[in-house]
Amino acid sequence: METRFKSTHFLFWQKWLFYTSLLFALYGIVFAFYGNNILFRPYDKMLAGVFWHSSQFPPEAEPFRAFIYGPLGGTITCCYILLAFIARYSFKEKQRWSRNAIITAFSIWVIIDSFVCLYFGVYPQIYIVNAFSIIVKTLPIIFTWKDFRQTVKSKTII
Repeated sequence: METRFKSTHFLFWQKWLFYTSLLFALYGIVFAFYGNNILFRPYDKMLAGVFWHSSQFPPEAEPFRAFIYGPLGGTITCCYILLAFIARYSFKEKQRWSRNAIITAFSIWVIIDSFVCLYFGVYPQIYIVNAFSIIVKTLPIIFTWKDFRQTVKSKTII
């Protein structure tokens, strides 16, 4: 009974990681091709407020906004598709490297991203976007941590 619960518990968090990664990848696609929509207006408003002290991008900056959301959305999509593959296969197989890769990659991202946001004063990016992303990805790591314990195998030297 306990083993079945542990298995169900692990699979819940593995699927959480997989499906949220697909959802974030979809977000990246929408952001890249249709970043100027009602869902992303609060983000635009935040950036316009920080950089132009206005509620919207100035007309001369609009082409840059439209351009930069493309590579940014593509990068978001790439990152989360890769994470979805890791979650779907190696994480599900409880391969330690997959958990460690997720921790390492997302830690490096959040440190760099947050540092740049602090430097430019884009604080909402840190406590809304970064914090939300990290919480969504940290929960499965925390709740499956013990599932990645490996037994030490003795090696026979011939």
